[in-house]
Amino acid sequence: MGIVVPLNPDKEQKPSVEALIRLTKPGMGQVNDLILKMAGANVDMIPEIADYLISSGGKRLRPMLTLAAADMCGYEGDGHVKLAACVEFMHTATLLHDDVVDESDMRRGKKSARMVWGNQASVLVGDYLLGQSFRMMVEVGSLEALDILSTASSVIAEGEVMQLVAAKNTATTEDEYLEVIRAKTAALFSAAAEVGPVLAKAPQAAKSAFRSYGTNLGLAFQLIDDALDYGGSAADLGKDIGDDLREGKITLPVVLSYRRGSDADRAFFDRVLMEGDVQDGDLETAIATMKQLDALKDTVERASHYGAVAKDALAAFPDSNMKKSLLETVDFCIYRGH
Repeated sequence: MGIVVPLNPDKEQKPSVEALIRLTKPGMGQVNDLILKMAGANVDMIPEIADYLISSGGKRLRPMLTLAAADMCGYEGDGHVKLAACVEFMHTATLLHDDVVDESDMRRGKKSARMVWGNQASVLVGDYLLGQSFRMMVEVGSLEALDILSTASSVIAEGEVMQLVAAKNTATTEDEYLEVIRAKTAALFSAAAEVGPVLAKAPQAAKSAFRSYGTNLGLAFQLIDDALDYGGSAADLGKDIGDDLREGKITLPVVLSYRRGSDADRAFFDRVLMEGDVQDGDLETAIATMKQLDALKDTVERASHYGAVAKDALAAFPDSNMKKSLLETVDFCIYRGH
C-alpha cells in the first residue's frame, strides 16, 4: 500500500534531519527549558496536557528552522530562543485545536489529548499556550517579528476555517485546496523561518529568501502528509491511516481522483466524503482508485516541485553546514516514510 518515491540516485541513504538536530542542539536545549518554564501554571492540568503533547515525539522542526535561520544570518543574541519557543507553542496549540475540530483519536502514535482530558480542556490549554507565546514575542521586543508571528496566527486560524468549509465538498478545486494548506500549514513554517533574519537585522533579500523557503517547505510537508494518509503507515503519520477519509477531509489526492475518475468513482467519493457513509473496505477502494488515477504519485510530484522551490530560495547564501542541513531537511520532508 506504500507510495513509491524514488530517492535521488546520488544519495546512498535516505535524507534525515539529524544534521539540523545536531547543529541546533545547543539552542534547542534552551528552547526546551523555556517551554517547560512557560508551560507551567497555577492549574495542574495545563502543564500536564502541554507536556503530554510537547513531549510526545515530534521532531520540533519549526523551532529548529527559527534557530537555523538566525544562525545563518549571523544573529548573536538570545531572542531567537524565545521566538523558537513561541513557534512551538503556536504549533502545539494548533494541534490541540485541530484534534477537537477533526474529532481525532490519535496524535503522534498515542491517544490525542482530547481523548484523555476532553474537548473543553484541550481547547482551553491551546488558548493558554497561544497566550504564553504572545507574551514571549513581546519580551523579545521586535515589532517586526511580533507582526510576522501574530499575522501567522491569524492566517492559520483562517486556514482552519477554510478547511472546515471545504470539508466534505468534493467540488473543491486544486487551487482552493492549495490556498487552504498555504494558510493552515505553510504560514507557520514561513513565519518560523523568517523571524530568524528579522532578529539578525538581515537585508530584505534574506528575509524574503527564508520566507520563501519556509512557505514552500510547508507546502511540500503537507502534501506528503496528504499522500501518506492513503499510502503510508501510522508510524509515519503519528495518527491512524485513513483519518482524512473518515473525517471527510478534502485533500489533494481526493481532488485529483475526483476530477480524473469515472462517474462511479465520483459517486464513491460523494458517498464516503459528502454523505459520511464510510463502509468496510472503502479505504482500500479509495487507495486503489488513487493509485490507478496516479493521484498519489502526482501529489508527491507536486510536493517535490515545492521542495525544489524551497531549495532554490537559499541558493544565494554561502555554503555552510547549516545551509546543507536545511537543504537536506527539504529532502527529508519529501521522502519521509519511504
